[in-house]
Amino acid sequence: MQKWLDDDVILFDGVCIFCSRWVRFVAQRDTTKRFRFTPIQSDYGAKLARTFGIDADDPDTNAVVHGGEVFMKSDAALTVLSLLPGWGWVRALFAVPKPLRNAVYSLIARNRYRIFGKYDACFVPDADLRSRVIE
Repeated sequence: MQKWLDDDVILFDGVCIFCSRWVRFVAQRDTTKRFRFTPIQSDYGAKLARTFGIDADDPDTNAVVHGGEVFMKSDAALTVLSLLPGWGWVRALFAVPKPLRNAVYSLIARNRYRIFGKYDACFVPDADLRSRVIE
């Protein structure tokens, strides 16, 4: 797996309402401000997506870089959650077979715009979150 120098960066679809809510969910619980965020629609996010083989025009996953490695789909979500204060119990979900976890993840990802909606442009974070966004 390819390494990435920036650590604890979450790549997300900035026009996806569900994905943007995920970022706010993480940011609110990340009291140590460990994670930074980059929308796939930004220059940095598109570069990160290309590097890891994600189609920036039709992303089917979010991703997180942690420990210099990229995690995608259910591994990304569980990695992020397990690193949040008080959410360590989520590590137990890694015991669920990855094909099953990713099948559920992919079902939601494929239908996220239809279920949750889509912004016309990348969502604009508040000032506190803005300082953690890499563009």
